[in-house]
Amino acid sequence: MTPGPVPSLSETAVSLCIFFILLVPLAAAGLSLMDAGLGRSHSAAHAMLAALCAIAVAVLIYFSCGFAWQGYTGRPAHVLELAGKSWNWLAAERLFLRGLKLDGSAVSLAAGLQMVSVAVAALIPLGSGAGRWRLGAIGISTALLAGLTYPLFAHWAWGGGWLAQLGINYRLGNGFLDAGGSGTIHVVGGLTALAIAWILGPRRGKYSLEGLPAAIPGHNAVLVLFACLLAWVGWIGLNAAGAILFASVEPKQSILVFVNTTLAGVSAALAAAAITRLRFGKADASLSANGWIGGLVASSASCAFVIPASAVLIGLAAGVLVTFAVEFFEFWLSVDDPGGAISVHAVGGLWGLLAVGLFARFPAAMGDSRQWLAQLVGIATLLGFVLPLTYGLNWLLNRVYRQRVSVDGERQGLDLHELGAGAYPDFVSNIEDFPQR
Repeated sequence: MTPGPVPSLSETAVSLCIFFILLVPLAAAGLSLMDAGLGRSHSAAHAMLAALCAIAVAVLIYFSCGFAWQGYTGRPAHVLELAGKSWNWLAAERLFLRGLKLDGSAVSLAAGLQMVSVAVAALIPLGSGAGRWRLGAIGISTALLAGLTYPLFAHWAWGGGWLAQLGINYRLGNGFLDAGGSGTIHVVGGLTALAIAWILGPRRGKYSLEGLPAAIPGHNAVLVLFACLLAWVGWIGLNAAGAILFASVEPKQSILVFVNTTLAGVSAALAAAAITRLRFGKADASLSANGWIGGLVASSASCAFVIPASAVLIGLAAGVLVTFAVEFFEFWLSVDDPGGAISVHAVGGLWGLLAVGLFARFPAAMGDSRQWLAQLVGIATLLGFVLPLTYGLNWLLNRVYRQRVSVDGERQGLDLHELGAGAYPDFVSNIEDFPQR
């Protein structure tokens, strides 16, 4: 069934979308460098190779079947008739992008954007599994994310699916809105990161015999902070292209997206730096960097629908939430997340989705009645369906193909254990023995 006409784009919109899509790989580069810098030196090369492999697997799987499940608004889809209402559940595209003309049409641009967006989502779990996740398991887990979890929710939110139809079917505002991917990219990736952290367990030495967490600092703060600048540029492209293609925003609104994305990121970074300065006497570089990325994540959903002052508030709140979420997961839930991926992407993304209902302003023709309720339905779907699904898939994978490296492999570092050479051959990495509960 074809639900309706496919949105058309002006020549200006097409040109801008292509430019913005070309910026998105910088976000992937930023996340990859952050994971490497926040990890230990004896696993740095493994972190970067894992990022490249995850990107490669995600893109190929999405090309093979992911877009076939996700589709685009107005394209063929499987629709159910329930209680007199039409509910779009799954796209009905052909595998391997067959029949899709890559001619600059809206659907072809959406497919191109999604190939890099799913790569960004695939990088997020690498942060939570750093230092103990096998390369082969990363590839298989990424295939599950890119081929099933991601396109399924992306169709519901961006492909004209039932979440997007909440406004039409139940008059919940404009339906679930997520212009740049706070939920579709980052919460999906962040919840996968949570599932991976649960399944793998903490790194050796992270928790003492009494259950108290030990500080295992990242090995290169310069990489981490430089990564924030790369991510900033990539996020501008991601948010702007997503707003045009998935939220029907006019190209001239791109400047608003740029301003809001930037304000949210810098506000969150300063909030995290201020909190750590007040609590610990000195600003913490890694938490400030996580705050910066958390602000960018939170900006994505509402980047085209809020005024700049609201973007500052969204960023400030994101910086606070991310900073305390890192401590909450580590101290209270005993979840070892070296890269802060869960706090940054899952918590920051959930806040970004909620912020649409709290701060978004829409043209009179669109209306905003009960928009907050549509956002809550989307959040409930992520927590109640996507999290159990991604955990179940990775749990089954772990039963047939153990995801965590051996104890000896973790001791000597993943560079030597899985790659046979270290990232820094001129230096000797210390191998410590820690008590482990």
